[in-house]
Amino acid sequence: MSDEDDYMALLNRAKIACPETIENHERFELPELDVLQEGKITVLRNFIDVTDKVRRDPQHLLQFLLKELGTPGNIEGRRAVFKAKISPQQINDKIRTYTETYVICSECGLPDTKIVREDRTLMLECEACGARRPITVRKSARVDNPNTLREGDIIELQISDVGKKGDGVGKFYDYLVIVPGTVKGAKVHAKISKISAKTAFAVPTTEPCNR
Repeated sequence: MSDEDDYMALLNRAKIACPETIENHERFELPELDVLQEGKITVLRNFIDVTDKVRRDPQHLLQFLLKELGTPGNIEGRRAVFKAKISPQQINDKIRTYTETYVICSECGLPDTKIVREDRTLMLECEACGARRPITVRKSARVDNPNTLREGDIIELQISDVGKKGDGVGKFYDYLVIVPGTVKGAKVHAKISKISAKTAFAVPTTEPCNR
């Protein structure tokens, strides 16, 4: 047998010995999120598509998101409903944090994992390469309550009353918002100029809302 034949024989044996998961490695991608905002409610319409992709219990992912986003919510059919106005980017970032913590193998980078309990420790066990690691939940920076107003925010406000000084007054979440130059029943865009406890002062604006 020639040196070339020896080489080809060794190469074929090496291919047979290689794990199939390495040959068929595909990049893991989450589904594009389908987020709908309805007033003060945010709906992730393809929530179950996400949980199917990561192969995790929908309630487990939901509870993670509710804690991280600081809002109540629930599952309705294939949708997750959050009782606050949350940006798609916030939801996307938290789901990626979840996959890094509870799904992706730190050794081979594949999502072919399962959560197992070892004594009192949750472990992530990879079915592709066999690696095991304890699940360590990172302490993320404190998430601001999405219902919190800040100076410079532009909101849509229904003027429900008029104060003693003739200024229009409306409610935004837990805030009483005072907008001079407005009348009862008007719906206005108002830019927050000052906040004192749960009272906010604003001015009418034609700028688009950012909340």
